[in-house]
Amino acid sequence: MSVNKRPPPKGPNRPMLRTSHGAPSKTTSRNQTVAPDAASRPAKVRDRSSKTAAPRAAPAGAHRGIEQKATPGATSIASDESREMAITIAIEAIEKKASGLEVIDVAGRVDYADFLVLMSGRSDRHVTALSNAIEEALRKRNKRALAVEGLPHANWVLMDFGDVVVHVFQDDARSAYDIDSLWMDARRIPVPLSI
Repeated sequence: MSVNKRPPPKGPNRPMLRTSHGAPSKTTSRNQTVAPDAASRPAKVRDRSSKTAAPRAAPAGAHRGIEQKATPGATSIASDESREMAITIAIEAIEKKASGLEVIDVAGRVDYADFLVLMSGRSDRHVTALSNAIEEALRKRNKRALAVEGLPHANWVLMDFGDVVVHVFQDDARSAYDIDSLWMDARRIPVPLSI
């Protein structure tokens, strides 16, 4: 048997409610509730958009979606080691004929990486070759991937190197997922043709 549950009655006969902070509401007259004053409410700990695990502070305006333009004097909070790793990956990708290469600085915007490296390959064999070449180039520098996903099909291969996350796509998968547009306002790092 199901029991029909009715919402609490509106008006002066409404039962006493608790606030979202767990403290009971103050009553002014019989069965009328008033929210506690602002001084008795606990202060907000963090903005909903900020990450609690992020060790670095976000750049001013980053959590509000304000566009940050790459200016010649602007500096990133990313480490030099992660920047060097991202550029090494990009150079190796250029040597293996990757297309649509982008190195995106996401330091301070996300807590899982400092750089995203996006590139496209022409076929599943090309995507596999790009992924293997990147792994080999970083292995020579004593850097190993924490995780590699997507190699059996090689439609979209994700490689996690800690502070640098690499996405190697086939063209159709890249346009379908459109990760590039998620980071339109993020700073792009120019890639030198050689180290």
